Amino acid sequence: MASEVFARWAARTEVTLERLLPDPSVEPSRLHAAMRHATLGGGKRMRPLLVYAAGTALGADEVLLDTPAAAVELVHAYSLVHDDLPAMDDDDLRRGQPTVHVAFDEATAILAGDALQTLAFSALTQADATASLRIDWVQALADASGVAGMCGGQALDIDATGRTQTLEQLQRMHALKTGALIRAAVRMGALAGNADPATLIQLDTFAAALGLAFQVRDDLLDIEASSEQLGKTAGKDAAQAKSTYPALLGMDGARAKLEDLAVAMGDALAPFGERAAALAALGELAVRRSH
Repeated sequence: MASEVFARWAARTEVTLERLLPDPSVEPSRLHAAMRHATLGGGKRMRPLLVYAAGTALGADEVLLDTPAAAVELVHAYSLVHDDLPAMDDDDLRRGQPTVHVAFDEATAILAGDALQTLAFSALTQADATASLRIDWVQALADASGVAGMCGGQALDIDATGRTQTLEQLQRMHALKTGALIRAAVRMGALAGNADPATLIQLDTFAAALGLAFQVRDDLLDIEASSEQLGKTAGKDAAQAKSTYPALLGMDGARAKLEDLAVAMGDALAPFGERAAALAALGELAVRRSH
């Protein structure tokens, strides 16, 4: 049942992204093509699914959730384009295809990332929603994208390359780099469902555990899975001497950490009962995924 719902939400996201992204036949066509290459037809769509799952749990209509779901995916896509650049992780494979700077060129990749980010906020300002909701969405996504979120986490990641972090430092870095956008996705969905402050706090607790679980699983897969399975280069963390959960806790310790986070997610969702079934399924997917 959950898989059918997720497939429908992913399809809705794809349709909205297609509508929002510029036509590659229109100039600057190379930039437009690069934006589409970075965004369409790939990825787990975890963040849009979280928008839909949180929103519908609180009674929001799927139509209202289409734009915030696409916006959070546009920001995620931009972050991957820039993360893969030679000045960052210097990767040549993403979502099973060449990264944007490989498929196009480095300058185009930088511009594509910039354009995807600004498109996300433009889409939110023009969404068919109340002005107050649009402002709340923009605020949530901006907070998650900047120095107090994704960009700040990436800066900490760069600073930590080649040296050992403590577990506390590692968790803080990933709470910003990976977790902030996941928390924003859940919050944006909840805001569409008119969540009160207590509900937002409860869902933020769930999302924080999910974001950390997603990263712990990512670290394990970087060791256990192949590049073909992952759709990106495996073994990059060890090659770049990065601190990871398996490196600090061992493989068994990282798996135990993952199970603890699964329990924390379940506890956070317990007050919502069956309304949170889709969120619970996404939490389970983050813990058990194979790519």
